[in-house]
Amino acid sequence: MKYRHSTLFFSNIYIILPAVFALTSAVFLLASGCLGSWLSLRDSTFLQGLFVYLLVVAFCLESTASALAYFHSIKLDSEIAPLSEVFQKYTGSSQDPNSRAVDSTQEELQCCGVHDYRDWLKTSWFNHTGGLCVPHSCCNSTFPSCNGTVNQPWQLNQQGCHVKLEVTLQFVLSFIIWCSLLVFLVEVVLILTVTQLMSDQPFMEHQVWDKT
Repeated sequence: MKYRHSTLFFSNIYIILPAVFALTSAVFLLASGCLGSWLSLRDSTFLQGLFVYLLVVAFCLESTASALAYFHSIKLDSEIAPLSEVFQKYTGSSQDPNSRAVDSTQEELQCCGVHDYRDWLKTSWFNHTGGLCVPHSCCNSTFPSCNGTVNQPWQLNQQGCHVKLEVTLQFVLSFIIWCSLLVFLVEVVLILTVTQLMSDQPFMEHQVWDKT
């Protein structure tokens, strides 16, 4: 779902922070990977230390992302509370951000209404348009002739958007949590390996020149 549309359905924008931290950690992991490839060609204690530092930063970012993802996953129902309000403000205009968000969500998630298509019967838009049809974005894609009429409810998407949106967000948050755990295990192995290499590397002998 497009970010500019989905943010209207959240009680606050902080729900996107897990994704932000996860993407930032991915950048650090990419930098670590490039540095690790360079390390295979050069024997440098400084580069090894920098490699470990980048891994530690990435680990901190991943830990934050997974913690925030878990926090939001247990309160998703309250996070998407504004969903009903957005549907009530629907006007059907392509210039209206609420209407674009609703149509985009119903088309992408293949849902209709907050809980089902009957939610549209309670909106002011439905009454103003004659009380015969729901938005065309409610139509099930398997029925090309669907025009949104409530007299043919079998042609409409049966599930509401609240459930579909909650399931989608739950999947994304769970994906962040499990990926962070997997990457953490890989980072631990890499850090232990580099630490062992650094400990096996003999210290450089520095010769002190006395000035006469």
